[in-house]
Amino acid sequence: MYNMDQDQDQYDGDGEIAYMHQEDDWDRDMLLDPAWEKQQRKTFTAWCNSHLRKAGTQIDNIEEDFRDGLKLMLLLEVISGERLAKPERGKMRVHKISNVNKALNFITGKGVKLVSIGAEEIVDGNAKMTLGMIWTIILRFAIQDISVEETSAKEGLLLWCQRKTAPYKNVNIQNFHISWKDGLGFCALIHRHRPELIDYAKLRKDDPMTNLNTAFDVAEKYLDIPKMLDAEDIVGTARPDEKAIMTYVSSFYHAFSGAQKAETAANRICKVLAVNQENEQLMEDYEKLASDLLEWIRRTIPWLENRLPENTMAAMQQKLEDFRDYRRLHKPPKVQEKCQLEINFNTLQTKLRLSNRPAFMPSEGKMVSDINNAWGGLEGAEKGYEEWLLNEIRRLERLDHLAEKFRQKATIHEAWTEGKEAMLQKHDYETASLSEIKALLKKHEAFESDLAAHQDRVEQIAAIAQELNELDYYDSPSVNARCQNICDQWDALGALTHKRSEALQRTEKLLETIDQLYLEFAMEDLQDTFIVHTIEEIQGLSTAHEQFKATLPEADKERQAILGIHNEIAKIVQTYHVNMAGTNPYTTINPQEVNAKWDKVRQLVPQRDQALIEEHARQQNNERLRRQFANQANVIGPWIQTKMEEIGRISMEMNGTLEDQLTHLRQYEKNIVNYKPKIDQLEGDHQLIQEALIFDNKHTNYTMEHIRVGWEQLLTTIARTINEIENQVLTRDAKGISQEQLNEYRASFNHFDRDHSGTLGAEEFKACLISLGFDIANDAQGENEFSRIMSIVDPNRMGIVTFQGFIDFMSRETADTDTADQVVASFKVLAGDKVNTV
Repeated sequence: MYNMDQDQDQYDGDGEIAYMHQEDDWDRDMLLDPAWEKQQRKTFTAWCNSHLRKAGTQIDNIEEDFRDGLKLMLLLEVISGERLAKPERGKMRVHKISNVNKALNFITGKGVKLVSIGAEEIVDGNAKMTLGMIWTIILRFAIQDISVEETSAKEGLLLWCQRKTAPYKNVNIQNFHISWKDGLGFCALIHRHRPELIDYAKLRKDDPMTNLNTAFDVAEKYLDIPKMLDAEDIVGTARPDEKAIMTYVSSFYHAFSGAQKAETAANRICKVLAVNQENEQLMEDYEKLASDLLEWIRRTIPWLENRLPENTMAAMQQKLEDFRDYRRLHKPPKVQEKCQLEINFNTLQTKLRLSNRPAFMPSEGKMVSDINNAWGGLEGAEKGYEEWLLNEIRRLERLDHLAEKFRQKATIHEAWTEGKEAMLQKHDYETASLSEIKALLKKHEAFESDLAAHQDRVEQIAAIAQELNELDYYDSPSVNARCQNICDQWDALGALTHKRSEALQRTEKLLETIDQLYLEFAMEDLQDTFIVHTIEEIQGLSTAHEQFKATLPEADKERQAILGIHNEIAKIVQTYHVNMAGTNPYTTINPQEVNAKWDKVRQLVPQRDQALIEEHARQQNNERLRRQFANQANVIGPWIQTKMEEIGRISMEMNGTLEDQLTHLRQYEKNIVNYKPKIDQLEGDHQLIQEALIFDNKHTNYTMEHIRVGWEQLLTTIARTINEIENQVLTRDAKGISQEQLNEYRASFNHFDRDHSGTLGAEEFKACLISLGFDIANDAQGENEFSRIMSIVDPNRMGIVTFQGFIDFMSRETADTDTADQVVASFKVLAGDKVNTV
């Protein structure tokens, strides 16, 4: 008999739901409580009609309208969404029984065990059996699938009611009968989901009729829940029928859960659209940033490749200052843009993979590899431009020095040759006596010695002019013209001297000529300019100058001896009244010239002393600048290298969770950024070195270019590594990868990363796949399969596989449980091999 007091939703040993239990002494004629039967008829009829109306029909009498089985089959098709066997259209009893059996067989096929409900009872219009059958259908299709916090069916529905009504006063849902009599439970459910439909604050617990009618009317009007009971049915019964209440409440559950599912689906669609829009924005941002960066590189490289020299040191110093501004102000933001571009690209590719969307392929010429190639060209142009600038400054410094040296030597030579041609063209020997001729011969021999001594200066002037031409001195035409005049004059002097010297002989006045040359060349050496670049070179010049100063006392004795002879001659002439007509015929030197030149030498010596002292101080300062730069560079260079290695170890080792690695890396990033003032200080020292025209530094192997490139690489590496870990977090959370699996992925990856570069080459990746059980044979088919895999993990054809690409691929390929178990086992074998190898 259909017993309403039995617990209807228990499971039997076979896992099927035994909705109807057969008691030992089951009385098929036992009657239902009349009030309960009335409530069930009304509730079950309304429930059936809420579904049958979707098929354009309804029932009026629940035990009569299901007797032929047609509407029963239609009801099952509507609520299940499945087609049943074709019904019998005949009016005979056998046709009706056949249709009802098809319906009952369908119910049994859904895992429901029907106890003592047969087709004959339904065809005969047995009200109790019909109500029992409909309750079974309600349980299976309206209540069984309810699941709340790991509870299901009746318990799940009750828990759902308790959770939803918990915030409401005077509502305490403990069952499906008396807990609903005051109507507040129904009102609370409606208000919780649609607060605009009921003014809950105005409801009173002592007015159940109003509460129930309000709930039922609102549900029917606004929630499309048919009125299954009247308020009087519930209020007028000591204990309302549990099955009727459960059926009514389940309609509320499905109405609200359906709306919630629709809302969830809408939210999911909005989220997908938002993700797609975000991805589209990332793509647009990448394209724009790539275009802007490539355009900047395209505009900058021609400027760096412009090797048009300047004529002055000041102009080249300005070019160097412009280059410093470029390195200090203009390039650093572009370094950040390039780094951000790579981060955005990697993040975008990760998000696309997690969304099962194709990899992003930038426009032609805007791949990451294209940008890296363009950037490499930019840095190559930078290096070449800076080297050219420094070489040009060296060249101009050398040119300025040579030009000044040329002017000094040319001026001295031109002063010496003044009047010499006129002297050599005199015909004074035509009227001279024999003694006077001999005197002229001796005087001319002295001049020949003087002329020969000046040959070296003319050669120096010509050599300097040639070097100025070779170094592309801007004023070479005027230098060449002056040099040519000197050489032509020199040739003329040589010809005139040879012509005049045919009858001349050496004289004893050679010593006087040597003394004259000593003074003259001493003055030239003292006035000669010098250029040095090291402390050792200035010390060499100082030593030579000191050696020269040591010869001055001996020279002064010779000068005084000459003056003594002159005074002796004057005394003889005065004592004996000798008539001396004209000057000394044996020499062109007179005491006044000797004294004048000696005084000039005495003036130039302290000037040379001061110039050497100043240059020595400058070279000492240069040495201080060299050591100052070297002391910092020798610390910063190794520090950068150490940080690069430490970052690589953090990203490759398996210490802690990904979040731990992120925390560690962000602390590293903070420490690195805090190190920037030391780089700026080194830049300042480097600028002082360049302004002092220091071109070498024996105290360090690091140049500023080395430090700059290392610093930029360090900033890019830490940002890229953080981004890689963040993408790994995205992948882990999206794919549900455990920390153990991540560690196993990393162990396998590191095992084949022989050079510890953080990436796998194509052959390393292939070996890794083969070791994990992937079938990649050495034939055309195997190559095609490997090419397919590489297109997934390396969509930009860089020729390498990052760890991010590796885990994306492995998480997708190992989605199948058996494959995953096989790969995990392979991971553990690899990890063991690695330990054994170590």
